Amino acid sequence: MGNKSSSSASGAGNSDTASTIVAHAVPGSHVLRIDGYSKARGIGVGKCLNSGNFRVGGYNWSVRFYPDGRENTCADWISVSLCLTSPISSDNKTVVMTWFKFSLLDHDGEPVSQYQLTTRDLVTFSASNRIWGFDQFIKRDGGLEGSDYLIDDSFRIKCEVTIYKSSRQQKQSEKEEGFVKVPPSNLHRELAGVVWAGKEADVTFEVGSEVFTAHRNVLAARSPVFKAELFGPMKENTGGGSRRVQIQDMEPDVFREMLNFIYTDSLTSMGKEEGIIMAQHLLVVADRYDLNRLKLVCEDKLCSHIDRRNAAATLVLAEQHGCKGLKKACFTFLMSRGNLKAIMKTEGYDYLRVAAPLYSTT
Repeated sequence: MGNKSSSSASGAGNSDTASTIVAHAVPGSHVLRIDGYSKARGIGVGKCLNSGNFRVGGYNWSVRFYPDGRENTCADWISVSLCLTSPISSDNKTVVMTWFKFSLLDHDGEPVSQYQLTTRDLVTFSASNRIWGFDQFIKRDGGLEGSDYLIDDSFRIKCEVTIYKSSRQQKQSEKEEGFVKVPPSNLHRELAGVVWAGKEADVTFEVGSEVFTAHRNVLAARSPVFKAELFGPMKENTGGGSRRVQIQDMEPDVFREMLNFIYTDSLTSMGKEEGIIMAQHLLVVADRYDLNRLKLVCEDKLCSHIDRRNAAATLVLAEQHGCKGLKKACFTFLMSRGNLKAIMKTEGYDYLRVAAPLYSTT
């Protein structure tokens, strides 16, 4: 007669679930160039110069540069700090787990191994702890001053930042999550398999000593130039009306990579130097065949790898193929203190004088 709980009712709605915490890293970096170092030195211990804001992991950051050290105990050193500048809750419930590294850069923009400092563990940024850094980054006398890294009273520091975030993924029971799981698209891999297996190919390209097969409809859909050569009025003059086409003035490796991009919309992973050289060749090819996205991908890659060895040649390449963004990146690099003077002593500058005399006289 008393109150009884029904086991069937209390169990209603229960399901088997599981959850997973997924941690992922969001990296970013910022290069701070200090011009007029001798004027900055002497502003006083604890006084700093701030970089512009940069964004990593959804937060705004800046670098603080202390030419006379952050404290009296390190007055003979250059100090650097990373500062969280985004608004953040003052209750300290919001924290940003971060790893960061400061490096002095050489004249080619590469880190100097003896002047690199890294946080050993993750650092917690919060409303009450917005600034973390290194008091003894580089010693002024016997360190930076008199070294090859201080050029025309200018040097560069790179700050690499990685934000660690976590998200919770809950797996529901089979009944709740559905009976069918749809996998991610695999189209690019399948198309790559089609082209390299030569399945149903209807056109053959002779490139140097190598032969490639492809599909005219795919090439025409991706490239207006291929469309004209393979189906339009140009086909009789270019050999596009036949099933065998000779490609002039192109290396087989470059044609292979272009073909791979046409079918998969991606580039093959390569080492740094090999990737830069391939990007230079592919930019020319992309302009030739009106592959606009490939051209922009190559242009973006080259913008990230401008140095004193290749700046002049890269500027000429940008001018020849109408790459406004790449040309702007080259000018920005050349206008940096000390870069233009150093480049004028290289073979690349001689090439610039011949290929683009207008720029060599500006």
